[in-house]
Amino acid sequence: MTEARPLSLAEAVDQAAALLAKDPGGAERRASEILKLAPQDPRARLILASARRRQGDAQAARALLEPLAKAYPKAAQTYYELGAALDALGETQAATAALRHALSLKGDLAEAWRTLGDILFREGDLQGAEEAYAQHGRAQIQDPALRPAAEALYLGRLDEAGQRLRALLSGRPDDPAAMRLLADVLLRRERFGDAEILLAHSLERDPTQDGVRLNYAIASFRQQKAAQALPHIERLLAADPAHPAYRNLMAACLGLIGEDERSICLYQGLLADYPKQPRIWLNYAHALRAVGRRAEAVDAYKRCIALAPGLGDAYWSLANLKVASFTAEEEAAMRAQLERVDLPNEDRLHLCFALGKALEDRGDPGGAFSHYAQGAAIRREQARYDAGATTAQFGRTKAVFTPALFAARAGMGSSAPDPIFIVGLPRSGSTLIEQILASHSAVEGARELPDLGFIARNLGADYPEAVAGLAPDQLQALGDGYIASTRIHRKLDRPLFIDKMPNNFQHIGLIQLILPRARIIDARRHPLGTCFSAFKQHFAQGQTFSYDLGDLGRYYRDYVDLMAHFDRALPGRVHRVIYEDMVEDTETQVRRLLDYCGLPFEAACLKFYENDRAVRTVSSEQVRRPIFREGLEQWRRFEPWLNPLKAALGPALEGWRGDQAAFEIPS
Repeated sequence: MTEARPLSLAEAVDQAAALLAKDPGGAERRASEILKLAPQDPRARLILASARRRQGDAQAARALLEPLAKAYPKAAQTYYELGAALDALGETQAATAALRHALSLKGDLAEAWRTLGDILFREGDLQGAEEAYAQHGRAQIQDPALRPAAEALYLGRLDEAGQRLRALLSGRPDDPAAMRLLADVLLRRERFGDAEILLAHSLERDPTQDGVRLNYAIASFRQQKAAQALPHIERLLAADPAHPAYRNLMAACLGLIGEDERSICLYQGLLADYPKQPRIWLNYAHALRAVGRRAEAVDAYKRCIALAPGLGDAYWSLANLKVASFTAEEEAAMRAQLERVDLPNEDRLHLCFALGKALEDRGDPGGAFSHYAQGAAIRREQARYDAGATTAQFGRTKAVFTPALFAARAGMGSSAPDPIFIVGLPRSGSTLIEQILASHSAVEGARELPDLGFIARNLGADYPEAVAGLAPDQLQALGDGYIASTRIHRKLDRPLFIDKMPNNFQHIGLIQLILPRARIIDARRHPLGTCFSAFKQHFAQGQTFSYDLGDLGRYYRDYVDLMAHFDRALPGRVHRVIYEDMVEDTETQVRRLLDYCGLPFEAACLKFYENDRAVRTVSSEQVRRPIFREGLEQWRRFEPWLNPLKAALGPALEGWRGDQAAFEIPS
């Protein structure tokens, strides 16, 4: 039998290095054996130091690395290891210096970029952390064919990156790295559904990719698919319970499904570990605001601003509380940030909206409108809304959902009476209606749910025409599926629940066919009040029609026209609540609303402001106060600037109330 050839020193070192990632203890033993034979071998000393750091003995690693770094000042890997050890010992400044030196020697040292990003994130340097993480992503790409696309992606040239990656995938359709990069492009473009598909395919091929799994969870979360994201985040947290991105995403998803206390506890834990991180303070403040802890939310927003004075979202979030005016000092601070030439557009638009609110509060409508318009113009450029496509889509909807179709499908769909849909345009009083109904003992407010939109999207590009071809069992399955998928949002075991996604007015025909016993409430307000209130509001996502007065007027007109169609096709099926009427004669309107829902009157519905449920819309603080008239005609101060809106509204400016036909209670 042939005896095994003794390993050379280089081969022994390579074997020891290969053990570091999965078996640092084994790597330490191998390195120690090598050093008995070659005490000064720098590679073995480096491996020994790395192994000890990975096992938690950063002090021992440092003792080995400092003399090694002094002896080899151009050894990038040694300086990376020294930086990582110093970071573990809490010596942030020295660690950062060592890592930057390592990267000056070897710019594609991926782990050094990641560690530097972690330090900068912990220290609250948002921009520095994002740049370091981008460099980490770029350095991980080893395939020369992918390098140009990765370079374009991480420099923000998204069109170029997308074109290069699609061209490459046309010849290599199953290339996992190319798919991962293209998904990153789609995420940055906010095309979350397309990114989700690519990432799901990538995970099917290789379930061990934690970065892909995280991005899949992010894509799901950004579409409000919290239930879909949660198992993936739980899997990531099981492997790395301390990871801040996993914990932050878990907290956000828990907030989406109404697990507010768990969400807040997670944010508190994150802030204990990362007290200098402004975005965690921001997310924590959002969670506090949702549950009505207003004073604590204000403190958290202000802590965020102190850490990151240019973070416009924090100022806008304060403005969105709509319960207090900015001070002169805060207004001056916003103006100072807006003068920065390097201020990112996302921060600039938020600050424009916030400063507009400050100027409106102190009686300067001209200055306020100017800043609202500046913020809206930035968002309009990003959103690229197509008003003509919306008009055409609504036209297709009217053509499909005819009285004949409804008559032919009568008695089909799910038998569940549970949902109450509140539809309309944003800023039309839908949160007030939800709060009133959710104060009834038989009704739970489940917030704005995306599920109906997902059903429509899953029917394909030929929705709504595809609905006409669905068989009775398919209609029932879709309705029952909606009831099942929304179950996660129902915490109180009440017979009825509210889905107040305003855009669901587009899907009334679908609701009628798959959930014929559901209630549908149209929240409507004067078009100038609705549209201007939407124009001066920056929405976290969606509502891309709201950043141009002409687009807003046309959208409102199309909405009124589509609702009139459903009033004719389904007479009395939709109950309309006029916001102005609710303000002027609350009890009468509340009684009508409860009658429509088949509910007995309860006095708690008139004291809706005492309901301590979580509210996540921009009206959260307003519905925690009794009804007030002050907001009814705020738009009149801005009327000199609203002519484009009036022109686009056309006949809807006068005929916006619609028919007030007697309602029909679903049986």
